[in-house]
Amino acid sequence: MDVAILGRIGYDLYSEEPDVRLPNVRTFSRYLGGSSANMAVGLTRLGAKVSIISALGTDALSDFLVDFLNKEGVDTARVQRKAGYLPSLCLTEVTPPDRFPQVFYRHDAVDTLLETAPGDLEAVGGARMFITNGTSLCASPSREATYRALERAKAAGAKVVFDVDFRAMSWKSPEEAGLAVRLALPYIDVLIGNQPELMLVAATQDLDSATAKLKASGVSVLVSKLGEQGTRVFAGGAETFLPPYKVDVCTTIGAGDGFASGFLYALLQGLPIEECLHHGNAAAAIVVSRLSCSEAMPRLEEVKALMSAQRRDR
Repeated sequence: MDVAILGRIGYDLYSEEPDVRLPNVRTFSRYLGGSSANMAVGLTRLGAKVSIISALGTDALSDFLVDFLNKEGVDTARVQRKAGYLPSLCLTEVTPPDRFPQVFYRHDAVDTLLETAPGDLEAVGGARMFITNGTSLCASPSREATYRALERAKAAGAKVVFDVDFRAMSWKSPEEAGLAVRLALPYIDVLIGNQPELMLVAATQDLDSATAKLKASGVSVLVSKLGEQGTRVFAGGAETFLPPYKVDVCTTIGAGDGFASGFLYALLQGLPIEECLHHGNAAAAIVVSRLSCSEAMPRLEEVKALMSAQRRDR
């Protein structure tokens, strides 16, 4: 297996009524969501072999989510099913180009009940890359399962990737979230976050000092997402910056998951950091030009086509 991903599989409802405020929306379309699930789809579409470790219910919504992942080619053998619990739900307003408010329902979400089942750690240790995120640390028993998986991945020599993915509604306080991620830093090779998330993890209000602290912690690749300004990566003592690719924006939701999919796929191929950034930024651009997260994830040929076209114009 190329990649093992541990984390949330969610159910998303996107407004079908552009420019209508969320309280007034009457019609929605349903999609698979959750950053881990989105990345699983994104990496699979790019050509990686991916297994996801998560927990879902035994309800009809959970059936849809597992069926979608299976049709995409994601290995769902390690998805636990727990009766009486439901996946998290997210409703999203669509008001381009920059207003996409969301409402999350995550009370006793089934992904927080993930436990380390027989075979899970073997799957993690057998993958070339292990990916998880901060939401997996927000509650027990998923917190303990995540730490165990991080420990096993590091010991097995897998490249360990951590997406901060801070969701305020999942935590008692930002400080609690930052501490949970700091405890995981000894196991992390690649840390991905936007500027507020990196400062949260480093427990500082200054981005430069946050960057210095995180690099000193032993993280070998630090990815700083700068939104509409682009992306900056610190790796091997060098700093690499790439501005975003230009597209007409439909919705910015899912941009980070698209970026991570492209960037990490290229990293798996052993490409230089700059090329990884091109893959990540191109994938993110394609995602924001479409509605939804999972179904917006591009194929490799689409990423290469956009890279070729825009690099000619630079």
